[in-house]
Amino acid sequence: MNTPKSNRSKGREVKAATWTVRHPGAALTPAALLTSGIELGWTTTGGILGGTAVGLCGWYRAHPDTFDYLAAPRMRAWRRRWTAYLGPRWNAALRACDLYTTHRKTGDEQFPRIIKVRAYSPTVDTLHLKLAPGQHAKQFEDKLVALADTIRVERIAVERVKPGVVGLVIERSEPFTETIEAPEMPYHAESVDLKDIYVGETEFGADWRLAVLGQHTFIAGATGAGKNSIPMSLLRALAPMIRDGLVRLWLCDPKQMEFAKLAGIAHRYADTDEKCADLVTEYVDDVRRVQQEFAASGNRKIDVSQDTPLNLLVIDEIGALLAYGDGTIARQMRKDLAIVGSQGRATGHSMLAMVQEPTKDTVPIRELFTQRICLRVTAASHVDMVLGDGTRLKGAIADEIPNIGETAGIGFVIRQRTRVPLRVRAAYVTDTEIDELVVFVRSGWGPVGSHLTAVA
Repeated sequence: MNTPKSNRSKGREVKAATWTVRHPGAALTPAALLTSGIELGWTTTGGILGGTAVGLCGWYRAHPDTFDYLAAPRMRAWRRRWTAYLGPRWNAALRACDLYTTHRKTGDEQFPRIIKVRAYSPTVDTLHLKLAPGQHAKQFEDKLVALADTIRVERIAVERVKPGVVGLVIERSEPFTETIEAPEMPYHAESVDLKDIYVGETEFGADWRLAVLGQHTFIAGATGAGKNSIPMSLLRALAPMIRDGLVRLWLCDPKQMEFAKLAGIAHRYADTDEKCADLVTEYVDDVRRVQQEFAASGNRKIDVSQDTPLNLLVIDEIGALLAYGDGTIARQMRKDLAIVGSQGRATGHSMLAMVQEPTKDTVPIRELFTQRICLRVTAASHVDMVLGDGTRLKGAIADEIPNIGETAGIGFVIRQRTRVPLRVRAAYVTDTEIDELVVFVRSGWGPVGSHLTAVA
């Protein structure tokens, strides 16, 4: 039998007791200080507090790595919970954005309750909210811009944690204020994990890593957005494997700009539409060859070695080849690249492509890319084209990244587990560091051209 709903709301003393149970620290901390003062004396209690403060300051100064990893996030989260997200202030912001419900009988306002606050970095907070009856995550998606402006923060993204609970990723200020240095090149090939390569940082201050083996990567960004920083960072990490013949680099470079420097270390290099088409055709032939070898030997996945290397096809400005050039060449390349995208992962044939205009007309095979990165773009619709439907509503505002040099390399990816937009920044690789990459790779080679077949 269902209990009928009363027209009376809970008493204030019951609400206060419930709040105390949910926030035991608010009652236990003053009680512990009072007990210590009475039992041990106020001088001793003050000495304990002072010693604790001195110990924390010493830890802060002496070992920044452990302090920033263990202590700082907890101290930040506690401070933000009782300042920025204090109940009345937070509820006022939700009320202004119409993110609450009203009890039908009693008229009481019901607000989402904060159940967890995390602050892993100085600029980004994560809040878990228990939704009020009748609410759902889509309501927050529709109000993210209004809520961000109301609480005076840069950006808010939303995720559905579990039934009845949503998570808000609150970017309080710009997390990327300095250029990230280019990744170091490991000397030994054994040091490289093809499924975990560092290319930059996330908004939480953690490493941003990408996979090359078994993945195809799609990078969209307007002119000057910093697209080339990502493949250059990947290639610096892969340098010892390229040197040792464990990775073969295939380059399509119709722009003939930054990647022209890498022609001397590429297995194949092409710089015109016709030569790029020939290169891609040869790449597909190599996919077929490995498939036949696998079928004969019974292999189901590649074991990277000099006999079966990882083949990486890099295409700078894929739109110039698939949409803007000769129609006959474009049709053949679309067919060949579709084969690579659908069949190449198992044989160790990965591709990485960059484009300025990520529309379906420009890149009809974009759905075959398994890793997608959206840097600064010129239209809001481009965000969903790259990252998936609805991602801009969830907080991936790549079209609002300022068109200035300081924002190069900043963009968004999708966290695979939660499908929430994650703000990232790629490391910046200078021309000098590209030259270092070339010298490093060639240092392990024999006479010039002994490992090289270049078409230019």
